[in-house]
Amino acid sequence: MGHPEAPTAATLLGEPLPVELMNTVGIDRKDVQDALGDDASVTAWLRAIDDRLRCEAGATVGPAAVGGATEHDLADRLRALRDALRRLAAEVTEDPRPPVTSVIPERQNAIDTLNALAAAWPELRWPSGGDPVPVFRTSGTTGDLAVAFIAHQAVDLFTDGRRKQLRACLAPGCLLYFLKQHPRREWCSAVCGNRARVARHYQRHHIDSRPTAAERTRRSRP
Repeated sequence: MGHPEAPTAATLLGEPLPVELMNTVGIDRKDVQDALGDDASVTAWLRAIDDRLRCEAGATVGPAAVGGATEHDLADRLRALRDALRRLAAEVTEDPRPPVTSVIPERQNAIDTLNALAAAWPELRWPSGGDPVPVFRTSGTTGDLAVAFIAHQAVDLFTDGRRKQLRACLAPGCLLYFLKQHPRREWCSAVCGNRARVARHYQRHHIDSRPTAAERTRRSRP
């Protein structure tokens, strides 16, 4: 009997796949957590997005696609792409959060990494009696295609109108990004919205109500 597959530890919000990849970094109890921290967790994340890859790229990433001798190399390239995307997203959003979540300090290095990994191209599939659809290809394996396709999508994301919708979630203890596709959306999720409201409530009722230095002096007089 086989062991059940471990679920990914990443937060999946239904965002475009490049943003989902950015969001494989999070915070748990004030510690930065990497949902792609080892090869097994990379495999778990790829399996978690397999249905979307099947739909959007016309490809599938099953166990065979991420196993074998190239698994570690695939994991390294996916993490490198993630770090490049977070570096560019931080610039686009003017992210004020501490820059601890991307190991790529230079903007051009991030651009070069993204361009080097975006080696996927669409081909036409037009079945008899069906509609024409694009199917993405790469010169490597289907695992390689997952990285290349997400990089390809990221180029589109940073060069079309969605770039202006990209936001950093500024709720306390959050490192995620999201697309602001509704004018009232301010947080990546309802959980972060609640956390931000609680923090504001605490600040109004606890920090703002502290006595001033003059009030403390008056209270200390006999």
